Order: sequence, then structure tokens, then C-alpha cells
Amino acid sequence: MDKDMCVHCGDGVINIRVGAIIVKDGRVLMVRNDRDDFYYSVGGRIKFGETAERAILREVKEELGLELEIDRLGFVCEAYFYGTIGDKKERLIYEPAFYFYMKVPDDYDIQACRFLDDGTLEYLEWVPLDTDKTIYPLFFKTELRNPSSATKYIISDERA
Repeated sequence: MDKDMCVHCGDGVINIRVGAIIVKDGRVLMVRNDRDDFYYSVGGRIKFGETAERAILREVKEELGLELEIDRLGFVCEAYFYGTIGDKKERLIYEPAFYFYMKVPDDYDIQACRFLDDGTLEYLEWVPLDTDKTIYPLFFKTELRNPSSATKYIISDERA
């Protein structure tokens, strides 16, 4: 029951994920590492038997070291893209993901880093939405500028 919902499917991979939307003062809390030249959302894979809500609460606690409450589900995104590292390199990945807005305390500020499994350092950073850097998911830059109270469904397909 404690297994990530990442399943090889023929030549591809199905990866079921959650992401946290943590916004404060016009910036969003994102993760970067020393290996890649982009930012990505706080979050990770849902474990088998876990709900998306339970998964995001666990992931936020693991990555930030504190418990935040869920405000609401903001986005459901189905993404197709090609992997860039490890056993997923150049393999097609289908990733349904649930992105939750989190309640952020007024006095919240984070300065932390941790290690990835392969020894690569990961960093948490507050990133302005108008940054030139690439952030994933790509829709964050546009959608988080004018948030809606409705849950939005998004498709991202990088198969050319």
C-alpha cells in the first residue's frame, strides 16, 4: 500500500501526481535543483491506497517540514511529456495531476533544501509569476495571476 502510483505501461509510464499551490505576495513557492534549469511545483506521486488530498498533505509535510491545510482543489491536469532522467529518459509519460491551493499563514517564509535520491540538491524558492525561467506546470504562470474559485481542467500535450 505504500507504493508510488507510477506504472510502466508498454513503452510508456503512467505517473499519478499531486502538486501544491503556495502563493504569497505575488510569488509562488517552487522547487529547483542543481541538475535541471527549471522550477517545478511542491508535491509528488500519490501512493496506492491514498487519496489526492491525503497525498498533498503528506508531500507538503515531507518537503516543507510543516503541515499546511488545503484551501481547495485548483486544477486537474492531464499531461503527456517525455521523461528526461533515469529509467524514464525519452519515454512517454502520461501524468494525471491534482493541484491544490494551500492555506498559507501570514508569517510563513521558508528557507530549506534537501537531497534527491540521486544526491542532487533540491531548493525551495519563492518565484515571481513573471519570471523568465521555465516553471512546471506551464499553466502556473498564466492561471495563478488571476485565480478562479472554480476548479479548472487542463490538458498539456508535448507530443509533437
